[in-house]
Amino acid sequence: MRFVDEALITVQAGKGGDGCLSFRREKYIPKGGSDGGDGGNGGDVILVTDPGLNTLVDFRYQRRFRAPNGRPGQGSDCTGRAGGDLEIRVPLGTQVFDDEAGISLGELVAPDERLTVAHGGKRGLGNARFKSSTNRAPRKTTPGKPGEARTLRLELRVLADVGLLGMPNAGKSTLLRAVTAATPKVADYPFTTLHPGLGVVRVSVDRSFVIADIPGLIEGAAEGAGLGTRFLRHLSRCRLLLHLVDLAPLDGASPADEVRAVAAELAHFSDELAARERWLVLNKMDLVAGADRDAVREALVRELRWDGPAYMLSAISGEGCEALCADVMARLEALDARDDE
Repeated sequence: MRFVDEALITVQAGKGGDGCLSFRREKYIPKGGSDGGDGGNGGDVILVTDPGLNTLVDFRYQRRFRAPNGRPGQGSDCTGRAGGDLEIRVPLGTQVFDDEAGISLGELVAPDERLTVAHGGKRGLGNARFKSSTNRAPRKTTPGKPGEARTLRLELRVLADVGLLGMPNAGKSTLLRAVTAATPKVADYPFTTLHPGLGVVRVSVDRSFVIADIPGLIEGAAEGAGLGTRFLRHLSRCRLLLHLVDLAPLDGASPADEVRAVAAELAHFSDELAARERWLVLNKMDLVAGADRDAVREALVRELRWDGPAYMLSAISGEGCEALCADVMARLEALDARDDE
């Protein structure tokens, strides 16, 4: 299924039913009086999360949604039927914005969570409502109110505990394959990953976390180079970032320069994301002689003045992956404990 993480839709809530103008006309009952009933309320438009969805692709084919109108009132004090609510299914992690007003209406992150985005119009009143001791046969009614209409911008932000970022061909998709059951595309050319991918890392029977892989960044991504930074927002919900670095880039670039370039694009995109806890993961250690690995690692850490965790592994062979996943799981559990306190 095609991955789509943005959509623009219009929603129209139902109109309220008009009030009824009616008088009771029955044999042997003179001056029956007013008996016009109220209309029904218009239906609301409600977004509901569906755990079975993972993309907004359905909104590429249907962009307009309209809730049913309320039915008008009838004689004999009969109230019109209310319009049923229209429920629109969206994936978990959907943010909802009013595109015209430029405001956020909310976000949906829990299963079966509901968000009313357009309220139905109120019902009109029938003439029976306006009877009084001095006006026994009013001819006054009120029309139903129109429902709200909105243009909504939906943005999907994947729900993951850990996010992978780095230059193209740093080995992010290979690592995702190595530690999860996901099968992202892997090839020996840049930008094989064109959309975010998710996988579940199972450390033990009852200990696991979700990891997200996004397309690679290059210098100038904030200005639109490569695939730009549009996918960086998918890391906004991640509590921990793993910055993958290719120890032997095909173009002979300096790994330290690549780390700085990605960090600069991260800061350009969001100060909050740039301040997120980030671990350095030096990939493709199988291309470095065993006796030189520690020296290479220490030299890169020293050049970057890196004061956080730094790991060395080989995603293609799996060497070092288990230790990394165990430490990530322990760190996430520590963050959970801190949040509980």
